[in-house]
Amino acid sequence: MADVLLTHSYHLPYDPKQVRKMQPYPPLGTLYAASALKSENISVAVFDTMLEEPITGFTTALKEHCPKLVVIYEDDFNFLSKMCLTRMRELAWELTVLARQAGTVVIAHGSDATDQAESYLHHGIDFVLLGEAEKTLGELCSAILSGRQHLEIPGLLYLDEKGQIARSAGKPPKNSAWNTLPRPSRELIDLSPYRHAWLTAHGYFSTNVVASRGCPYGCNWCAKPISGNKFQIRPAKSVAMEIHELKEVYGVEHIWFGDDVFALNHQWVQSFADEIEAMKCAIPFKIQSRADLMTDATVAGLKRAGCAEIWMGVESGSQKILDAMDKGLRISDITTARDLLAQNNIRACFFLQFGYPGETWEEIQQTIELVRALRPDDIGISFSYPLPGTVFFDRVQEQIGSKRNWTDSDDLCLMFSAAYSDDFYMALRKALHAEVDHWKNEDALKTEVYLDTLWQRVYELESITKNSKATILSAITAQPTDRQFVPLQALTPATRQM
Repeated sequence: MADVLLTHSYHLPYDPKQVRKMQPYPPLGTLYAASALKSENISVAVFDTMLEEPITGFTTALKEHCPKLVVIYEDDFNFLSKMCLTRMRELAWELTVLARQAGTVVIAHGSDATDQAESYLHHGIDFVLLGEAEKTLGELCSAILSGRQHLEIPGLLYLDEKGQIARSAGKPPKNSAWNTLPRPSRELIDLSPYRHAWLTAHGYFSTNVVASRGCPYGCNWCAKPISGNKFQIRPAKSVAMEIHELKEVYGVEHIWFGDDVFALNHQWVQSFADEIEAMKCAIPFKIQSRADLMTDATVAGLKRAGCAEIWMGVESGSQKILDAMDKGLRISDITTARDLLAQNNIRACFFLQFGYPGETWEEIQQTIELVRALRPDDIGISFSYPLPGTVFFDRVQEQIGSKRNWTDSDDLCLMFSAAYSDDFYMALRKALHAEVDHWKNEDALKTEVYLDTLWQRVYELESITKNSKATILSAITAQPTDRQFVPLQALTPATRQM
C-alpha cells in the first residue's frame, strides 16, 4: 500500500535506437521526486517503465499499492525526456486512463507536459506541475491527501469548472533546496534488470548519478522548460559518498553523469577529486561538458576522480554556425580540448548537429574536416530539432507542419525547411559514423571500399536534394574561422584523409 504511485513514460523497447545501444539508466528525476515525497512523510511506491512492459506492469502496481494519487513524473535528467518524444506522450496518456479507472488523482510533470499542458489536461491529467517541482509535488500531494485547499499552490496548471486551462498564482517554482535533497530512492526500484542488461551487452554494470541540475549557457536551440538558465550543484562530498555507496553496495563498475554541463565549477572538480581519493572509491565515469571548460587543472582533476570519457557539444566545425546557435564556443576551444584530453588519456567524444538554418555544403564540409583532423574517439549525430520556447523554434515555427515532435530518438525528421532533404542528412550521418568507426576497425581495406560507397552516396544526394526554399538567416555573416574551407575534391574519397 502507498498513498502515491510514481511512474514515468520512457519505455526502452519503444525506442529502436536506444535498444541497439542497450545502455538503460534508472529514472533519476523520478527517484528524486520519490525522495522529496518521503521527506514529507508521504508513503510512496515507484513503477519503473524503463524495462518492464508498461501497461501490464502498471496495472499490477495499481492493484498492489492501491494509491490515492498517481504521478507521472518524467526524468528531467534524461535527454530523451527533454526531446518530448510522441511515443512517450502516448504512453503517458495510456497510463492516465488506467489510473483514472482505478479512481486516482493524476498528476504530471516533465518537459512535454509543460509544453503541451492543455493536451495533457484534456487527456485526463488533473494537474500539470511547472518548473522544478519537487517542493510543489510534496505540497500538492500533502494537501490532497489531507483534504486541504490546493488550487493556489504555485506552479499548477489544471482545468477549471468550464473546462478551460487555469493556472495557480505565482511563477513556476525553482527548487532552491534541490541540492540538499536526500539521494534518489533507488531502493524503490529493481536494479537487477539494469545490471543484467549492461552485463549482457557490455560486460560491466553502469548506472547514473547527477552532480548538478540546469545549465546557464544560452544555446538558442536548447529548450529549458524546467530549470531555465538556473544552475545548482551538490556538495562534492555528497556526490562522492553516493559513488562510494554505488560501488560498495550495488557493485556498480561505471558511472554516467547525467548533468547537462559537468565541470562548470573548476574548484568543485578539485574538491570532488579530493573526496574520491579520500574515500578510495574511484571508478570510471563519463560526463557531458563543454570544450571551453577543459583547462589543464580541470582535466587533471577529472582524471584524478576517475573520468574516462567526455562528451562535448561541438555541434559544428563552422564558426558561422556556432555563432548562429549562440554557442559561445570557438573552433580553437575544441582543438585545445581534444589535445588536452588525449594527453591525459581521456576519451574525447563529439556531439554534432546538422541542418541548422544557414548551414550549407560549405559548413558541412568544415564539420567533416574538423572531425577528420581531430579524430574524436566517438561521435553522436543529430539533426536540428525545434522545440517550443527556443529562439530556434521562433525562427522556423511558420514552417513546422502537423508533425512537431519526433516519435522516438531515431526519428530525426527535419521539421522545417533545411538546406537538404532528410535522405541527404541520413546518408551524411551514416557515412560520418562509419568513417569514425573505421579508425578502430582492423579490417581497414574492406571498410575503405564500403566508406567510398557511402561518401559517393552523400555527394550524389548533395547535388540533387538541395532545398530551394531553405531557411536563410540573413543576419548571419561569416566569421573568421580557425580552419580553412575544404573543397569537395579534397574530401573524395573519404579514405584519402586517413
